Amino acid sequence: MKDRWNNREDNSNENNTINKRKVLVCCGTGCLANNSLKIYNELKKKIQLIGEDIEVDTLVKSTGCNGLCEKGPVVKIIPDNISYFQVKVQDVDEIIDKTILKGEAIECLLYYDVNKKQRIRYHGDTNFYKKQYKIALRNIGEVDPINIDDYIKRDGYKALKKALFEMKKEDVIDEVNESGLRGRGGAGFPTGLKWRKCRSIDNFPKFVICNGDEGDPGAFMDRSILEGDPNSIIEGMIICGYAINAKSGYMYIRDEYGLAIKNMSKALFKAREKGFLGKNILGSKFDFDIDIVRGGGAFVCGESSALMASIEGRVGEPRAKYIRSIEKGLWNQPTVLNNVETFANIPPIINNGSDWFRRIGSKDSTGTKVFSLVGKVKNTGLVEVPMGTTLRELIFDIGGGIIGDRKFKAVQTGGPSGGCIPDRYLDVGIDFGSLSSIGSMMGSGGMIVMDDRTCMVDVAKYYLSFLAEESCGKCVTCREGIRMMQHILEDITNGKGKEEDIDSLLELCEAVKECSLCGLGKTAPNPVITTIKYFRDEYMEHIINKRCPAGVCKELTSFYIDKELCKGCGLCKKNCPVDSIKGTIKSPHEIDISKCIKCGSCINSCKFNAVKIGGQINAN
Repeated sequence: MKDRWNNREDNSNENNTINKRKVLVCCGTGCLANNSLKIYNELKKKIQLIGEDIEVDTLVKSTGCNGLCEKGPVVKIIPDNISYFQVKVQDVDEIIDKTILKGEAIECLLYYDVNKKQRIRYHGDTNFYKKQYKIALRNIGEVDPINIDDYIKRDGYKALKKALFEMKKEDVIDEVNESGLRGRGGAGFPTGLKWRKCRSIDNFPKFVICNGDEGDPGAFMDRSILEGDPNSIIEGMIICGYAINAKSGYMYIRDEYGLAIKNMSKALFKAREKGFLGKNILGSKFDFDIDIVRGGGAFVCGESSALMASIEGRVGEPRAKYIRSIEKGLWNQPTVLNNVETFANIPPIINNGSDWFRRIGSKDSTGTKVFSLVGKVKNTGLVEVPMGTTLRELIFDIGGGIIGDRKFKAVQTGGPSGGCIPDRYLDVGIDFGSLSSIGSMMGSGGMIVMDDRTCMVDVAKYYLSFLAEESCGKCVTCREGIRMMQHILEDITNGKGKEEDIDSLLELCEAVKECSLCGLGKTAPNPVITTIKYFRDEYMEHIINKRCPAGVCKELTSFYIDKELCKGCGLCKKNCPVDSIKGTIKSPHEIDISKCIKCGSCINSCKFNAVKIGGQINAN
């Protein structure tokens, strides 16, 4: 077998691969961090060494993220439908000997369902995958992101050809508008309506911008699409440019996303080579090209007007929205800005029609939504589900439930400016209206799951600390109001809280929400408002009883062992990092408070609920 794989070079000229057995190695960021590139290179090298003796011609591909990130590196063998997880370099020989040559599955590498207590041969049969519906993520994990032919073989650029040669520009906008697609970046503005308004403005040049400045803690949805399927975003942007009469596009990508920038740069180069970008695209007399702009490193640059200021070379600060960017955006010209996921949805809508898209999801929130499911959930990773899927389905069916089967406490949706949702709303459908009605928001799709060892006051403090750091400081309410709330929460978690602090926080929330200039300030109070609304008793425990019920705030926490419940197993002693627990096997143990650093390892490791949480020692 000839060496077609010069490390990670594009293989666009490779033909006749349709009958090959494919070995797909995930090379998304998470798997790369666990040596998946070494696995890919080792598989490629050893399969080539077999040469003519190999019975089945095998093609090794590196792909984008497969979604189940914590189980990586992931290796899939097609068409055998065998999926391996947490693969190591030393597993390569066995994979070749048993699976590639003999078609046998290696049991220990198959996905293990912790709830069903069984191995599953094909990843598509797991609850994590089979309950998803992939549109934006349709190609990720299946194609080599820098091989444009891989994308073309999966109907890539078919929608562009249809738009250019079979549809009028108004027809394209009508299709997008009738699909009900709403912006996936957070605000949920109707995409087709935005495009139509921009097209109606007779002022040139016009611009198309893709917002890839994903800065939410725990979020990696856009990153995965940028890294794993860049051509889907390129195609969506070209179609938008055609529909609104724009000739220039900008891909604004977070500077820390090195692999995304690298893969997108190669994809743009190949798209120009194939005639999909540049002058006279596919002989249509339509000109359009895209440049990459690296993000300025500020969270606020995810806001549309701040992002445009950054592209122009100015400080990334927002402006008032009495003039919309579709009228005066980049360089004061009409501009359409959508996020990565929104553009990735455009080609399937053009190919399959608006009626097809509207049948997916809910009435006012059509289609699917991509989420990064992280936190205290068994299956963390990238998930795409129809709008209207309940939180319970997402967290317990797809996510597998809470780690250690602990009690679910809350889920935070919508990034640092989202709300914390308690268990009473687990059966609420995930869509724009439903989340807003309970004080949260869709946001870009970050979803952080929390268990009973999570302190909600500390959570609110964490998000405000993040937002205070990321505020551009342009408006006083955001700059000073967020910091004032942060200081009050610090006092509460340090045992200095007062009952009137709750009212002070809510007053500040109202001021910041009403008077801030951009979305960062207007939504910053959400974590505080929802944690007070749904977990007020926890605030009062901190303030009145000087006790953190979750055992997180160290100034308000002490641990002790209930001797009647302790079985003397020794796990708490074994896991204590400072040797503060005394006791012998099968006898009740005891914590030496003078040595305890309140890390919580004892309560996390105890299987008998014998470790208890006390309050502030010697509290006045």
